[in-house]
Amino acid sequence: MLLQVRFCSVVLALSLLAGCGDPVTRAPSTALPRPSFGPWSVPGPSVSASPAAPAPASASARASSPAPAAAVSSGWELTVYYTAVQSFHDGEPETVTGCRGLDCAHGDEDLGDYPADFVVAVKDEGTGRTAAGTYLNWSYDIGYWLDTAARDTAGAPLRPFVSAAADAGVLPRGTTFRVAGCGHTDDGAAAPEQVCTALRRARWTVTDEFTPGLGGSKHLDLYIGEETGPGFTDSAWYLTLTGASVRTRTA
Repeated sequence: MLLQVRFCSVVLALSLLAGCGDPVTRAPSTALPRPSFGPWSVPGPSVSASPAAPAPASASARASSPAPAAAVSSGWELTVYYTAVQSFHDGEPETVTGCRGLDCAHGDEDLGDYPADFVVAVKDEGTGRTAAGTYLNWSYDIGYWLDTAARDTAGAPLRPFVSAAADAGVLPRGTTFRVAGCGHTDDGAAAPEQVCTALRRARWTVTDEFTPGLGGSKHLDLYIGEETGPGFTDSAWYLTLTGASVRTRTA
């Protein structure tokens, strides 16, 4: 019996040295999901729970090369736009006509009755969420239409603290930028700290365009999501900033 135990031990040791035996089952690596943010939260970087794989030689060489230069320019005007919410509005009912989708322009279908000031807000801001959960959107080249999301000019959903609008000749679609300095409000005061911090921490991408005549040579419109309550346009979040500075990346 003792000889048999010793024999089994030797066989086991040889098997381990030879790399034989059942493979070790490893738990799959997982990535922590990107946190979801409310309309006034500031986006942050995603976090990975698994260790980073070693970069190939070519990637290492690229990583050691100088990063693209960050160009900062001043004298910008920053405004914000938002999605109106029907439940925060009242006023006499107004019938809206238009399209029941993006496959037409300047339609004449009955899209429903909505509070008059909600309809005004939709035309001013470009989009509004109805009590039914659909989105009443407006664009100068389409008119009103019902949709499943708030849309930019290319038809993609608007993303709070990501989507921004600019005239095509100022910053082309796809340009990414950050707010380097908030400048000041119309009355010369500093921007509210909470608002300025949120605008500066965000990484913006130009995905939208101004209605013709509303943009300008150094004017950016920043999408901040849904309004948070009645009288939103009197809150600190609805503001115009002048003398702001913007940082873009150059190749």
